[in-house]
Amino acid sequence: MLCGGQSLRMGRSKAWLPIDGELMLQRIVRIVQQAVSPVIVVAACGQELPVLPESVHLVRDAKENRGPLQGLTTGLTAIADQCDAVFLSSCDVPFLQTDFVRFILAHLGADLIAVPFADGIAHPLASAYRIEVLPIAQELLASNHRRMSSLIERCRTRIVPAEELASIDPSLRSLWNLNSPEDYALALQNLDNVS
Repeated sequence: MLCGGQSLRMGRSKAWLPIDGELMLQRIVRIVQQAVSPVIVVAACGQELPVLPESVHLVRDAKENRGPLQGLTTGLTAIADQCDAVFLSSCDVPFLQTDFVRFILAHLGADLIAVPFADGIAHPLASAYRIEVLPIAQELLASNHRRMSSLIERCRTRIVPAEELASIDPSLRSLWNLNSPEDYALALQNLDNVS
């Protein structure tokens, strides 16, 4: 799980946003932890975080401001000897569903990546990655390619279309991330309408 972003558009750390009686990072950890174990949280150097369960492993990005591909690489390095694949999430998806996490992981099949595709865009921060992508991600970073799409283009990837995603999450709310104070306010208004 990645939480080391600068949250520039939000204006404050998304990890600390209160939502439905808990803080955002705590909420996402709780949801993901119901689907997979262990849970790795990748944070920026020196970033303060809410209290997390003792079972959660916290790792820090070795290099700052290199985006989610660096975070994925840090997380995969930390967990490489413990599993074959991971579900990658940001910490700003308040309506993420445990069944959605399981669904994406189940769609890896023989591929290296399973990425949801909805509303005309891929969602690499709600995707499954096999450990085998680690050297490819490291190579991309070494050549200063930091976009998640670069990794997706280089690997055997299973695109999971919106029609399939809707079978587990009809409103596709698991993909709704918060980028601005307006997004956060709208999420708070819709807490009672989660389907």
